[in-house]
Amino acid sequence: MQCTINHVPLDLQQLNQCFVSELAGAGAMVTFTGFVRDYNEVGELDGLELEYYPGMTERALEKLRIRAIEKFTCLQVHIAHRVGLITNYEPIVWVAASAYHRKAAFDAAMFTMDTLKQSVPLWKKEWQQGKATWVEAKASDEELAMRWLSK
Repeated sequence: MQCTINHVPLDLQQLNQCFVSELAGAGAMVTFTGFVRDYNEVGELDGLELEYYPGMTERALEKLRIRAIEKFTCLQVHIAHRVGLITNYEPIVWVAASAYHRKAAFDAAMFTMDTLKQSVPLWKKEWQQGKATWVEAKASDEELAMRWLSK
C-alpha cells in the first residue's frame, strides 16, 4: 500500500493504522492530509476533479516515495492520492513518513508534498457553478519544489 491512487474517498483511519503497523524502529512519524477547499482566488468552488495517467502516475508516485526515503534516510514513506470528482472538505492527498528522528520524518513529508505537483502527472479541474476550469501550474508550487534542490 505504499503508493495508491484512489477513486473512492480516502479512509484516513485505515491509512494511519496500516502505516503505524509498519513503524518498527521508528522514533518519529509525520502525516499530512490535504483537503479540497471550498474557494479559490475568484470565489467559491463546488469541488475538484483530478485526472491521471494510469501506470505512469503510480510509477511517478513510487519514484517520489523512494527519493524521499533516500534523501532523508527514512524508514517508510507512503502516499495516497484521490482522483475523480472530489467534493469540498474531502481528503485529496495523504502522506506519511517515519524515521529514526523527527526532523527526517518532517522533512520527508514536506519534500513529498512540495514536489508532488511538479513530479507526478495529475491534472486538476476546479468546478464552479456547474462549469469546470483546468488549473494551471502556479509559480509558488514551482518555488516550493525548487527549494529542495539545494538541500
